[in-house]
Amino acid sequence: MNLSELNQLDLNNIGEWPLVIKAILIGIVCVAAGGAVYYFDTQEQLGRLDQAKAMERDLRRSFETKQRKAANLEAYRQQVEEMKESFGAMLRQLPNRTEVASLLVDVSQTGLASGLEFELFQPGSEQVKDFYAELPIQIRVTGDYHEFGRFISGLASMPRIVTVHDTKIASTGGAKGSKASADAELSLQATVKTYRYLDEEGP
Repeated sequence: MNLSELNQLDLNNIGEWPLVIKAILIGIVCVAAGGAVYYFDTQEQLGRLDQAKAMERDLRRSFETKQRKAANLEAYRQQVEEMKESFGAMLRQLPNRTEVASLLVDVSQTGLASGLEFELFQPGSEQVKDFYAELPIQIRVTGDYHEFGRFISGLASMPRIVTVHDTKIASTGGAKGSKASADAELSLQATVKTYRYLDEEGP
């Protein structure tokens, strides 16, 4: 079949066309129809499929995360209970308003029992925090190194929370005791902080 025969094909009488031309035409129509179906329907479905796959991955990750949490739920509850008990124990270490005065006496007595001499013991103004108040005490004591150690150890072993800040140690130039071999006398200046629990009565 040549080009002149193609020009003589009658579009109104396709049934009389040669079999080869019919096959080619059917193939073109099928390709065009397939392309139209893909463009107008399949492409959109593939897009929705990709979105569904992405959503499935997100849901799977979320499920795995929640599954791990559910598997450890009892351990989490136990940890919460332990934290509540620990927090309650720490609160019990904070004195209330009526116990602060005796706590100040305990701090002073701890220093004296350690062999220190107080040159300054000056409680400052309370500083209110979230659920507690902070009471700073400026102290300056003299003694030797070992007495300082006993004093700090005594503060740490108190049933109430007491912390030491801004510590400065300097030599006084003297000697502790009358012997020549006695320990050198030192001066300790620091801020000792005690804490008070803010009860329902307020500051």
